[in-house]
Amino acid sequence: MIYKKLSLSVLLFAAGFLTASAQKSPQDMDRFIDVLMNKMTLEEKIGQLNLPVTGEITTGQAKSSDIAAKIKKGEVGGLFNLKGVEKIREVQKQAVEDSRLGIPLLFGMDVIHGYETMFPIPLGLSCTWDMTTIEESARIAAVEASADGISWTFSPMVDISRDPRWGRVSEGSGEDPFLGAMIAEAMVRGYQGKNMERNDEIMACVKHFALYGAGEAGRDYNTVDMSRQRMFNDYMLPYEAAVEAGVGSVMASFNEVDGIPATANKWLMTDILRGQWGFNGFVVTDYTGISEMIDHGIGDLQTVSARAINAGVDMDMVSEGFVGTLKKSVQEGKVSMEALNTACRRILEAKYKLGLFDNPYKYCDSKRPARDIFTKAHRDAARRIAAESFVLLKNDSPDGNPNGNPLLPFNPKGNIAVIGPLANSRSNMPGTWSVAAVLDRCPSLVEGLKEMTAGKANIMYAKGSNLISDASYEERATMFGRSLNRDNRTDQQLLDEALNVARRSDIIIAALGESSEMSGESSSRTDLNIPDVQQNLLKELLKTGKPVVLVLFTGRPLTLNWEQEHVPAILNVWFGGSEAAYAIGDALFGYVNPGGKLTMTFPKNVGQIPLYYAHKNTGRPLKEGKWFEKFRSNYLDVDNDPLYPFGYGLSYTTFSYSDIDLSHSSMDMNGSLTAAVEVTNTGTWPGSEVVQLYIRDVVGSSTRPVKELKGFQKIFLEPGEMKIVRFKIAPEMLRYYNYDLQLVAEPGDFEVMIGTNSRDVKTAKFTLN
Repeated sequence: MIYKKLSLSVLLFAAGFLTASAQKSPQDMDRFIDVLMNKMTLEEKIGQLNLPVTGEITTGQAKSSDIAAKIKKGEVGGLFNLKGVEKIREVQKQAVEDSRLGIPLLFGMDVIHGYETMFPIPLGLSCTWDMTTIEESARIAAVEASADGISWTFSPMVDISRDPRWGRVSEGSGEDPFLGAMIAEAMVRGYQGKNMERNDEIMACVKHFALYGAGEAGRDYNTVDMSRQRMFNDYMLPYEAAVEAGVGSVMASFNEVDGIPATANKWLMTDILRGQWGFNGFVVTDYTGISEMIDHGIGDLQTVSARAINAGVDMDMVSEGFVGTLKKSVQEGKVSMEALNTACRRILEAKYKLGLFDNPYKYCDSKRPARDIFTKAHRDAARRIAAESFVLLKNDSPDGNPNGNPLLPFNPKGNIAVIGPLANSRSNMPGTWSVAAVLDRCPSLVEGLKEMTAGKANIMYAKGSNLISDASYEERATMFGRSLNRDNRTDQQLLDEALNVARRSDIIIAALGESSEMSGESSSRTDLNIPDVQQNLLKELLKTGKPVVLVLFTGRPLTLNWEQEHVPAILNVWFGGSEAAYAIGDALFGYVNPGGKLTMTFPKNVGQIPLYYAHKNTGRPLKEGKWFEKFRSNYLDVDNDPLYPFGYGLSYTTFSYSDIDLSHSSMDMNGSLTAAVEVTNTGTWPGSEVVQLYIRDVVGSSTRPVKELKGFQKIFLEPGEMKIVRFKIAPEMLRYYNYDLQLVAEPGDFEVMIGTNSRDVKTAKFTLN
């Protein structure tokens, strides 16, 4: 008789310790884990806290992989970035059948903005201002990732950043904590579903806790230093919102907070995250986060590992500090068994909540990939969502006539020149952090437009320039298989070829900007202009006298002063994902009306950074619309205003706003009032508009920002249609953390602002009694 080892869950079920309804009962979960932990050795408990990288495991070779021996000894709690359901099933089988207790593994991956069906980069996705759409993108990502064996995603990244030099702004949701919190909730709902019981729901991991987006000089991994009052008012809300939404795990950030690296910061991981917010999941480090604390200067590997677990960190990604030193630290009394047991229990609880004890192969259905990954329905959704993320920055008449017809949209006919180093690259279309994407399956802009205009227009292509004049810079900016195949011809030869194509065209689409890897992790920049050779190309294209549309690829706000002044139409397409080429065509040809709104301020130059709408006044503020005034807070060489403000975005139609109608001029602490505006589509196109509500606390016990986003509604209007948009304003919307970190709403005067962006608003006033 062949004996096949049964998983511990099956044995416990047979013994009466596990019932069919166990995953619905916290008491049964506790009982199950108590039984399991009583069987575990010290080494096996430590093993649950270990998250190594897999290396290359090919199907059929899991037993001979380097990780197999560790799994067999119970020294691994999970693995990450292993792709393929058959590989994952094989490795899971090692854990379940070849380790002593058969504890299943977690399988995590950086599923950031899609799995194989890629959606816009998160910064672009945030510009939809559409929580239903954002949740849908995460839901589809969860369906696809789970079909390929993944049970855990290291997303959403909710770090607030007000410095576009930082490359990882591409992975976040912009500069505003209110909007960021809403997006955090939507992403967690999309990934986890109701309770992670289904096999197409996966565990989310909110990151990076905390303040990672506030690194000095916009340099990745850099020091963060700020007051706690600013932390809570400007940065903490999205993390807290993810916790309130039930996120299963939290990732510690690389940076220090109050002089202590986040990975060893007990105030963050225990006092705030668990004590104040009530988080009941587990905390994982970022990649080598524990060993990196040695370079931070707070101890050797044993010391920093002990500090991490004592602070409340539960799982060690890659460093092997826990698996290598915790046994010694326990024996020496530097880490208590209580701390170790608590961390181990949190990992086991996550596996239990995911249903892995009940069915270790829950995410290993080999029939699902063909059915659920990169489906037509998913690609259709990606195309629609990509178009919704695009932001129309400018749309003037090509001859500069203020009363002339805007350039966009245009009828796809005649000769259309598509020129630029980003015009014919498949691999750059998905954007940074598209780990699971099949890069050559995403059509380039040229390919997509040719397909869309077949029989109607003639698409002509020329590269026009390389990405940037510096070849070594281009190499750094096109890593991970995203090469733009640098052309060895001279700049002039590339330009001459492009001008020859341009002169024969009726309209020019200039596909310029950043490559996908010019933003993202470890892709900080100090110069945010469109790169040199591309700027020269654009200037020469404009000299031809042909209408030019700048299709801007970027993962961050760029400085576009010259472009704004000289180019008639600018469409910011970020990096739109798998179907971006078609979505761009949809927008250019008027099949959809772009309605995206910026979630980060675009500065005029790098010297203005950090530049954000919710700034505070100084004691010597510059009067609105003024520049320059001596002995006021301003610059000698540029005004204080952004090029494009937060919330900005044009449409193929226009909208008018009435004055604000307040239901009352005052309210008390138990009351509320309503602010209403009439919004009318005054143009000839149907279109969407994001109606934005801002509030200013005019006088506070602590200084307050000049305005803060407190609500928004996305509406759709036909030409000539009017809608009344109402916002309920209650005292809880007016609360902030005062000097003593008390969350308070203080009586006094407030200003209500409603408008199409943070700059162009109508204003009314009320009093809180």
